[in-house]
Parts: sequence; C-alpha cells; structure tokens
Amino acid sequence: MLSVGFRALFRREILRFVRRPKNTFMPPAITNVLYFAVFGVILGNRIDEIAGYPYILFIVPGLIVLGAISNAFENASFSIFHGRWNEYIHETLTSPLSYVEMVVAYVGASAVRGLVVGAIIAAVGRLFVPIGFEHGVYLITTMVVVTSLFAGLGIIGGLVARDFDDLTVMNQFILRPLVFFGAVFYSLETFEQAWQVNLSLLNPMVYMVDSVRYGLLGHSDLIGVGILPSPYTDLAPLFSLAVLTAGTFLVLAIDVYLFKTGYGLTD
Repeated sequence: MLSVGFRALFRREILRFVRRPKNTFMPPAITNVLYFAVFGVILGNRIDEIAGYPYILFIVPGLIVLGAISNAFENASFSIFHGRWNEYIHETLTSPLSYVEMVVAYVGASAVRGLVVGAIIAAVGRLFVPIGFEHGVYLITTMVVVTSLFAGLGIIGGLVARDFDDLTVMNQFILRPLVFFGAVFYSLETFEQAWQVNLSLLNPMVYMVDSVRYGLLGHSDLIGVGILPSPYTDLAPLFSLAVLTAGTFLVLAIDVYLFKTGYGLTD
C-alpha cells in the first residue's frame, strides 16, 4: 500500500512538468520534427537501406531513446537541484517518508516524463514513416528500465551539481554525445574493423538504442556482431536488458545511500 506521503510527493513531481507542457513536451516534439525532416527525409533519400530498413525508420529508436533518457535525467536532476537551491527539499527530508519512498517518487515521476516524451517522438515519427512494434512487452520493459536508470542518474547529478550550469554540462556535453555515438544514425554492422565494434560496445548507450530498436523493428546489431558466443547469439537483446536492469537497481541503491547520508542535501 502506497503511503499518503509517497503519493503526494509523486503527484507534486508529476504536476511539475505536466503544468508546463510548452517547456516540457513542445521542445522535443519540434526538435524531432527537424531530426526526421533533415536526417530522415532529406538525407535519408540519399542513403541506402541499413540492415534492410529505410534509413528514416532505422533512426527512430535512437531518437526515442535520446529524447526519453534526456528528459528523465533533466527532470530528476533539476527537481533535486532546484529543491536544494531554494531549500524546500528539507520539507521532504523531514517528512515521514522512507528514503526508498523518496527516491522511488522522484525516479518514478521523472521516468514518466521520459516515457511520455518517448511516446511523443514515436508519434512524430509515425507522421513520416509507418512504425510497428515487433516485441511490445520487451519494448515497454526496456523503456521503463532506461528511463528509470537515467532518472536515478539525474538524482546523482542534482546532488553533485553546484550550479545550474553543471546540469547543462551533464546533459548537453556528456549524455547527448554518448547517445549520438550509440549507433543512433548508423549500424554496428557497417564497421569493417573489429576494434571499431569493440570500441563502440564500451558505450552503454549502444545497448539501450539496440534494445529499443529490437523492440520496435525486431532487429539487433548485437546479434549481428555476435556479442555472445555462438549458441547464445540470439539471446543478446535479453542479455542487454538484464545488464541494464541490474545497472538500474545499482543506481537506485546509490541514490538511497546518498539520501541516507545526506550527501549534497544538507550543504
């Protein structure tokens, strides 16, 4: 049974972005119209199919991941830092809520924002190209996991940031470049050298983009490059999801620990 305090905190965090759709939902919608128009329509007509899919369709999963995790991270980091900056987070800390409830409320609300933005981007994409759902349950599970993961990372970012510029640096100069080099606009199977594939596999975003692409299109680069030994090659998407899930629980455990120790909350 969810406590009244948990529901109140969760509702407050949801209303934080629902009440300002022009700031939270309109920008990713407009940005992705431009992405699809430029990369999908203009450049897509000049690029051959990738892995048997039209280029505009191939990039849809990566753009969904980019928008979803960026917004989940931004929401959590801004909420925590804004609460620290204006010192109203102390009311949350002194409330009769467990640290787990606090973390889950912040992460849950931020993940919801990421999921909504992901759905908006998918809807925008369908205006340009038909999009199917080859593995619906897998796709939904993956989206919940990756948005929760980056919401948890957003909490850490909000605790370590010293000013609003730090939040911008984290999102724009660390998170987004990793996504762009996470096989959003290209396939790992296009690499001719093994070291190029191995280097790409060090980027955790590759696994997120590939998992969403597998859920939407039924295609996985990780199967094609043979990330797992031969008898288990087809299990690569499940392996990726398992690793991402484990990483999410680890990050949430760190969040709870930081809340318990008061790191960044009582400065």
